[in-house]
Amino acid sequence: MNIEHLRQRLRASGAKPAHEALVLRNWTRALPLGAGRSRAEDFLPRELRQDLPALAEALRGLARLRSAHPGADGVRLLLELADGQAVESVLLPRGGLCVSTQVGCAVGCTFCMTGRDGLLRQLGSAEIVAQVALARSRRAVRKVAFMGMGEPAHNLDNVIEAIELLGTLGDIGHKNLVFSTVGDRRVFERLPRCTVRPALALSLHTTDAALRARLLPRAPRIDPAELVELGETYAQETGYPIQYQWTLLEGVNDSDAEVDGIARLLAGKYAVMNLIPYNETDGAGYRRPLRERAEAMSLALYRRGILTKLRRSAGQDVDGGCGQLRARTIALQPAAAAGR
Repeated sequence: MNIEHLRQRLRASGAKPAHEALVLRNWTRALPLGAGRSRAEDFLPRELRQDLPALAEALRGLARLRSAHPGADGVRLLLELADGQAVESVLLPRGGLCVSTQVGCAVGCTFCMTGRDGLLRQLGSAEIVAQVALARSRRAVRKVAFMGMGEPAHNLDNVIEAIELLGTLGDIGHKNLVFSTVGDRRVFERLPRCTVRPALALSLHTTDAALRARLLPRAPRIDPAELVELGETYAQETGYPIQYQWTLLEGVNDSDAEVDGIARLLAGKYAVMNLIPYNETDGAGYRRPLRERAEAMSLALYRRGILTKLRRSAGQDVDGGCGQLRARTIALQPAAAAGR
């Protein structure tokens, strides 16, 4: 279901703009759909009131909790969609939430579990927002990062539709909606024209174009220097710094040459570099650098004037890196079926 389909259903039940806004606002905030300052029978059309229980059940069915995995850095949620597919979202510290935008991913980053099976299907805009509604039924959510399973740029229309709703009726500040992408020129064309312009996180991972092509084999071929320039233009248009994502891989992109490259590309830019030690997964062939090496890189960049944050890889203590929970569930399904 897309948000536009939901709007059409509301209008078919007699909803006027104010009724439509009330129902959508309540849904995004995990409130009863008909709740308001007046009694529903005094405000909502009868046909709409009659449809609300079925509509509420349909919305709950968009993303149901299959399992929760608390860790030191948040709670990973494995969610089941209406067609039985599963995606992951993460309750982060300080009211943050990471949501998925696709089942699987077509980019095929060699260090990421999500892309191993390729892209299975897109998430509808309502399925994306449903992850926020479910999370808000558990606790407050003030920031949403579109950096879970999938590449948001490959599902651009649905992601933008979700962002528009969350940034208006969903009451989330525009700079607290973070669009994460490996880099796609369509992003830099579309996002500046949106009513709600989110903050941008760019997955850089290396300053070497040839190495980037090997690490992100099906990402658009944009030279790292060009990607940074596109990001800088967006940062100046919006007033939000670009968050550059850099998954640290031992012996691959943790060299002094990369430090020099980062310092050269980001000098004077409105940017934050996030160094994220690799979350190890079976069969990928990569290792996480020693903490001392990661700290040395962070310090070296800081001394060269680059605002740098050394992040903790989410889910390390529960083997819950992006795509791992879903992969384990799929791996167990044949065994479970054989035991029945």
